[in-house]
Amino acid sequence: METESEPYIRLATLRLLHEVVADLNTARSLADTVQTVADGVIAGLGYELSAVNLVRPDGDLIVAAVGGSAGAEALMAGRVGSRASWERRLSMGDRWGDLRFIPYTEGWVLDEDDVPEWHTPGPAPRFPDEWHPMDRLLAPMYTAGGAGGELIGVISVDRPRNGRRPGAWGREALQMYAFHAATAIGNARLRANMQRALLRLEREQQALRASEESFRQAFEYAPSGMAIAEMGGDHHGRLLRANDALCRLLGRTASALRRCSFSDLVHPKDMGTLMRTSAEGGRAELRLERRDGSYVWVSLRNSVVADAADGPRFQLTHVEDIEERKRHELQLAHRASHDSLTGLPNSAELRARLGSRLCAHPPRPGESGAGDAEAGGLSRGYDAFDGPGAAGVFDGPGGAGVFDRPGAAGVFERPGGSGVFDGPGGSGGPGVFDGPGGSAVGGIPYEPHVHAIAPREDDDVDDGHKGLAVLFCDLDGFKSINDRFGHHAGDAVLIEVARRLAGGVREGDTVARLGGDEFVVLADGLGRADAQDLAVRLRNAIIPPIRVDGRAVRVGASFGIGWASCGMTAEEVLHSADQRMYVEKRSRAKERRRAG
Repeated sequence: METESEPYIRLATLRLLHEVVADLNTARSLADTVQTVADGVIAGLGYELSAVNLVRPDGDLIVAAVGGSAGAEALMAGRVGSRASWERRLSMGDRWGDLRFIPYTEGWVLDEDDVPEWHTPGPAPRFPDEWHPMDRLLAPMYTAGGAGGELIGVISVDRPRNGRRPGAWGREALQMYAFHAATAIGNARLRANMQRALLRLEREQQALRASEESFRQAFEYAPSGMAIAEMGGDHHGRLLRANDALCRLLGRTASALRRCSFSDLVHPKDMGTLMRTSAEGGRAELRLERRDGSYVWVSLRNSVVADAADGPRFQLTHVEDIEERKRHELQLAHRASHDSLTGLPNSAELRARLGSRLCAHPPRPGESGAGDAEAGGLSRGYDAFDGPGAAGVFDGPGGAGVFDRPGAAGVFERPGGSGVFDGPGGSGGPGVFDGPGGSAVGGIPYEPHVHAIAPREDDDVDDGHKGLAVLFCDLDGFKSINDRFGHHAGDAVLIEVARRLAGGVREGDTVARLGGDEFVVLADGLGRADAQDLAVRLRNAIIPPIRVDGRAVRVGASFGIGWASCGMTAEEVLHSADQRMYVEKRSRAKERRRAG
């Protein structure tokens, strides 16, 4: 370029300069762009050697490209010069605009620094503007196009073809070229960053799609029920998705489930459990309604799917069928609390029920008790609250069950089904009963304990007071049947006596087998005359012959009537009824019926 006399520049020279500048933006990568910058110096600016030094993240400069000499490229490419050495070079020499020219007379101080270079010694210049081999011409590149921006690199040039130091036109052309080179390098870096970002985004999207597909398959083909419900908004709790396992479990289609929520399906007595689980998370056991109207026991576990910005968005619910386990639990609880031969509540349950009806504090004089209860049913305190002491037994139509006190769990049977009732510290669930001062959950109201008070001891006067009667029954003549006909016959007699006793009491009363040939009947809301009449009816129900293996056998029965009263223990109540039974047995010894 400098072979022409300034200011006369041929149009071809300007066109060549325009072409090399245009080529800067055609490279496809950052490496190609940097090499194009180095080659453009050789092709358009009239130098035989050039090097492009780029600033690394740590601040040092690395030789990224060399143009014009394969030997220089092999010597310098990839080598690093410290930022301090480069700052020193850019601060010394002559300032030609943004360019820095360091003549050989000053540059000797740089011979020992760590900046890569290819300069060799040579003779002194023959005329003032002749280029010396040790001269250095540097063109800094800045992000803002000038010295006020951030340094991104330096273009080093050497050996002008005309052998002279560049004039005003050559300096301006090199400075302009450095400006466009900085822009091209910046654009190349931006494209590289965008490409990396796009590649990273594509990988993340692929991973997300793979994760979504894995979740979809795990959700759809899970062996247990799963559902996704909406959180917040007008449709809080509405099911958005339900898998095939949940549809099969509830006998409903996926489209039908999407029109409802779990609160529409849960058993009314389990609504409180569902609300607590939805609010607090964790696991709960409750009943959900099938399409046919029946209920199935499930274990329900909630997980909240949250958005970092918007907070909770969805609720993932895992539903596991535990109907079989619940059935086994009910069976085990029934076996533990009932006599295996007769099916009646056993001795432990009898004592538990008495303990639940009694408290340690005797009633105050004049205080009303069980007499306030409706005739033919349990007192309020008995029916709704199991007081301190022990678990109790609740007999409903179709069988008897365990009614749990605080700290235990068991079974509460009602007509048409049964449920599990937990006290405080249990697993929770429908019909959870709190202790005194608490409340009942599941639609059953909490009522305070009602004292059990025995009627007056004067047998000749019935003051109308009602109490909890305890009828202790001992069979007469049963031992002779066992001895004559064997235990098989004895078992058959016990089963039939149990059936007759259960058929002779009210629904709210309890018949329990204490052991051997002893039975106990608990009947609440009776006066003394009522209790005597009940004992007569039961004795008359037992007396008729019992057919065993084709033969008719007879047993009699002696009844002792005791009364439960707060301040007594269950053992004391049973002992009192037992003593009265033996008094009755001795008084009727001459009238005892013989079996056979």
